[in-house]
Formats: sequence, structure tokens, C-alpha cells
Amino acid sequence: MTPFIDVSGLNKFYVVGTQRLHVLRDLDLQVPAGQMLAIVGASGVGKSTLLHVLGGLDRPDAGRITIAGTDVSTLTDAALVEFRNRHVGFVFQFHHLLPEFDASENVEMPMRIARVPRAEAKGRAFEMLSRVGLAERLAHRPGMLSGGEQQRVAVARALVMRPALLLADEPTGDLDETTAEALHGLLKTMHAEHGLTSVIATHNPRLAAACDRVLRLEQGQLRDA
Repeated sequence: MTPFIDVSGLNKFYVVGTQRLHVLRDLDLQVPAGQMLAIVGASGVGKSTLLHVLGGLDRPDAGRITIAGTDVSTLTDAALVEFRNRHVGFVFQFHHLLPEFDASENVEMPMRIARVPRAEAKGRAFEMLSRVGLAERLAHRPGMLSGGEQQRVAVARALVMRPALLLADEPTGDLDETTAEALHGLLKTMHAEHGLTSVIATHNPRLAAACDRVLRLEQGQLRDA
């Protein structure tokens, strides 16, 4: 069976000053549809870079990335933007909420880009914010929310389009233990209800243990944890 994510020979370099940093080295990865995969490893090892390259936010220097049969490494910039909007949900380590918009408007943003009718977008935003426990915070802007609440808005925004793929960078980093456990449950539910496939970079051992599979990123390659 063809894997949902199929990565071969992935390489990524960064130039810092006079140094050329080889972050990802001939990395291979296959993820079947519906799997919840945890990526663990030391800070700075390249977990965020891997997620960004998988989701098309950054281009690889070499290698091939196929997601759901689409070779995303060869898409034009415009086609890649459309692919991300329709099929990929991101949870960033630092949230990246738009400060001038309230929680509901932030969650609605991917649907506005996809031209979902406004009434439907508002309804789906409310439903998803309710599922992350923020039904009473719809009109609050990010500056009025705690770090954990901002993180839950970011999770709602990532899931509201019911993406085929979720890429999450430390999704429980700002959450207390109880809220983190609730988020684990939501992700499991989304996998069951919508056939979600997810790749989650995390330092949280409880979240990693809740995943179907755990890989460690070391020296630019993935190994069994």
C-alpha cells in the first residue's frame, strides 16, 4: 500500500555566517494514512525544519516529498499555497495568531482564504473553539488570552478545515496537564472521525506515548525511539 506521506532523500541546508549547516541528511520517512506520529529529539536538532519542509513552508534542497499522491516538492508556489490551505493544518510553536483579530476570526481565517461562506465559517469556528474549551473566548483578541488559550486557538485554526494532514510543533507546550490530556483526546477523535494523519514534534513524553509511533531525529535522520 502506498504511504500517505512518502519522503525520500530529503536534505536541507542553512547558511549561518560562514557556516553551512546540514540540518536534514538524506532523510527517508513513510507514514501510513491515519497514523499519529511523534517526532522527538533535542532542541535545535531540526524537528521544526522537518515539519516546515513537509508542509511546504520551506523548500528542500534535495529529495522528494509525496503527500496523498501529490509530489509537493515540485508544486509551484501558488499550487503549494492552495494545497496547504486545503489539505494541511499547522500548529506552530509560537502560535502565529493575528493580533488584530479575535479568536473566532483567527480560526475563520483558513476558511476565508478557501472562500467558505461566512455563516458556515463562523459556525465551524464556534464548533472547533468549543471543542478546545474556548466557547466563552470567541471575541477575545490574542493579547487578552493566556499562552495556553492562544495555543488552543491555534489548534482550532489548524483543525477547522478538517485537513488530511496535521503538522504540529510542540502543540502542548503552553498547556497545563489537564488541558494537554484533553487535546490528546481531541486529536484521537479527529483521527477517528476524519481520517486525520498527523506528525507531531514534541518534548512531552505523555503526548509521544499517546501516538501510534515515535521516531527520534538525530544527526539529520530519523530513527526508532
